[in-house]
Amino acid sequence: MDYNTTREKLILPEYGRYVQKMIEQVKAIPDRDKRNEQIQAVVAAMEVLNPQLKDQPDALHKLWDHIHIISGFEIDVDSPYPVPQKESLTAAPEIVPIPKEPLAAAHYGRNIQNMINVISSMPEDENRDRMIKNMATYMRQQYLIWNKDNVSEETIFKDIYTLSGGKLRVPEHIHLESISEKDKFNKPGFMAQSSATLTQHHNQVRRFNNSKSSQGNKKVNRRKWKK
Repeated sequence: MDYNTTREKLILPEYGRYVQKMIEQVKAIPDRDKRNEQIQAVVAAMEVLNPQLKDQPDALHKLWDHIHIISGFEIDVDSPYPVPQKESLTAAPEIVPIPKEPLAAAHYGRNIQNMINVISSMPEDENRDRMIKNMATYMRQQYLIWNKDNVSEETIFKDIYTLSGGKLRVPEHIHLESISEKDKFNKPGFMAQSSATLTQHHNQVRRFNNSKSSQGNKKVNRRKWKK
């Protein structure tokens, strides 16, 4: 009996065994012009098998990359795109650095600490006050997720001051709208507004972290140059 377990392993199973056999047959064609002609038919067949790729701008590039992968990077045809390097597919991914600083308030999360650092470094103006109020509103929401009792704005403002190391004090004219445990998630537009605010703050944090990273790289490069 001919079972799949005894057959040659499929390199990219989403294309099936027939596509893999077609590519193997094209590899065995001695005439280069004939190979180039036949590989175009294989690309057309792969497009039919992957209709979802049509909406992607680099769909054809991916198909040609898949041809080289399925062929074991051994097919000799005129590809309209650079041949991918085998090493780039087997290389281990870069290690994602994990922040080692302990969280001062775990129920707020690390993003809140980063947001506070960003906002505390901004000049005092209406935009800064608006971001403080939005962040405080979001912090109260996070507080109520883990603590079922209601929380006063004074508690949130005190946490902001503590988490900023005394750098960020909430202006006296800022007040939070009253919100109870019962309607903290049912208030119309509250979650949507918080999500939009969080997205805005995440962008601020991303720019802040990228700035710190680029500054660190410049320092390392200067040290290497001095050596």
